[in-house]
Amino acid sequence: MSAPELSYRVHGGNGPALLLVHGFLSSSRQWQPNLEALQAVSQPITVDLWGHGESPTPEEPHWYSATSYVQQLEGLRNRLGIQQWALGGYSLGAGITLAYAHHHPQRTLCQFFTNSSSALASASLQQQWLDTAADSAEKILREGRVAIRRLPVHPRFARRLNEPMRQILLEDSEKLNPIGVANTLQHTTPHVSVRNFASDNQVPTLLCFGRHESRFEPSKRWAEAHMNHLTISELEAGHAVNLEDVEGFNGTVTRFLQTHFEAAGF
Repeated sequence: MSAPELSYRVHGGNGPALLLVHGFLSSSRQWQPNLEALQAVSQPITVDLWGHGESPTPEEPHWYSATSYVQQLEGLRNRLGIQQWALGGYSLGAGITLAYAHHHPQRTLCQFFTNSSSALASASLQQQWLDTAADSAEKILREGRVAIRRLPVHPRFARRLNEPMRQILLEDSEKLNPIGVANTLQHTTPHVSVRNFASDNQVPTLLCFGRHESRFEPSKRWAEAHMNHLTISELEAGHAVNLEDVEGFNGTVTRFLQTHFEAAGF
């Protein structure tokens, strides 16, 4: 039996490749409002996490580790023949892209990420998630999508999105595989914090900070104090930064990418 591979899509564009990784209970379609602007300066590649969107759902927990995701992304880079690319991570996806850049800085031109409690989780918060993950996962495996719909981060609770985008995310939420969601809760979310190596960051990094998500403010302050090569841009958004302030996000990210692509000789 062959190893599973993440579903991905290569979009046309001008400039270096840009890998985009979505968040928990979402899909690669969350980048729809941003693609046209990003294509003006890069060639976006969108992927779906395990059990999300069009990706398969491996049952073995080891596939859901940050290490496994980094290996998957490096394998994708090799298959596509890309020498270097930029990275963009949203929420949970940021923990994965930041880990990739840590392990493969020579392959990473620059990176941006959005509000991500998981990527910047303290040891105490990680322990809180570990303490509840098994029970939450068991309930999801037992009750399926009924339990998934009750999760606080389910898109049906998103109040700041425009209705067309909210409907897209709700449509994709019906594709969520309970096994993938349960494994993600247990084996991805509590284990992708970058606090242990953020000070070693070698890659130009932009945090697109949605300033209306007050619970993320302490994490933002921690990153500002401890993460090397970090720039922070505050946007008029909550958690869903790229969807709530589309114009601000698109302009901020494209300028950041252009600056660092030019510095790298592209």
